[in-house]
Amino acid sequence: MTASEAQDDARLAERLSVGSRDLGLALTAGQQAALLHYLALMVRWNRAYNLTAVRDPLEMVVKHLLDSLAIQPFLFGATVLDIGTGAGLPGIPLAIVNPARRFHLLDSNGKKVRFVRQVVLELGLANVEPAQSRMETYLPQGKFSTIVSRAVAAGEILRAPTAHWLARPGRLLLMKGRQTDDAFDVSGFAAAAPRVHPLRVPFLDETRHLIEIRSD
Repeated sequence: MTASEAQDDARLAERLSVGSRDLGLALTAGQQAALLHYLALMVRWNRAYNLTAVRDPLEMVVKHLLDSLAIQPFLFGATVLDIGTGAGLPGIPLAIVNPARRFHLLDSNGKKVRFVRQVVLELGLANVEPAQSRMETYLPQGKFSTIVSRAVAAGEILRAPTAHWLARPGRLLLMKGRQTDDAFDVSGFAAAAPRVHPLRVPFLDETRHLIEIRSD
């Protein structure tokens, strides 16, 4: 490793360390190393697989790792389904810091699911199960305490059979940019009105919100 590469790695580690502490997360050395390993894999595979439009690794720390970890306080229960996980976001970062929870990562894109499977293999993530399927044809083996989506439109999630997959009690978490005034039909979830939470992502000067739907 050259001196320049070592400096780049140190900057990535520092940004992740400072950002995670700012989120109130006390990462272990192993979790920090796993997150950086995941980032390195994303950078490498992104050259051929076009996993994400974000190319700068320092920007990836913020827009992918810290953005995913920002919803940590809202996770509920022991099982989590990440719909439209893409390159494993937010599922992989959350699985790294929540080894006691079981994560199911769903996406219809074969290349991205292959990448996620490689991450699971290289990082030894025994609590992660990737699945390639469309929402409409996905057949889970059980219900999930938390269902989260970062990339799929809220309307699509609510029209899919998601309500049948959510345990009661359970949480549906929809990660969004700007706050939306759209009205959502949550009648199928036996749920209270959606709650909208502002999210603050360290080092990110962009708006982030979380729509939380709680089933009874």
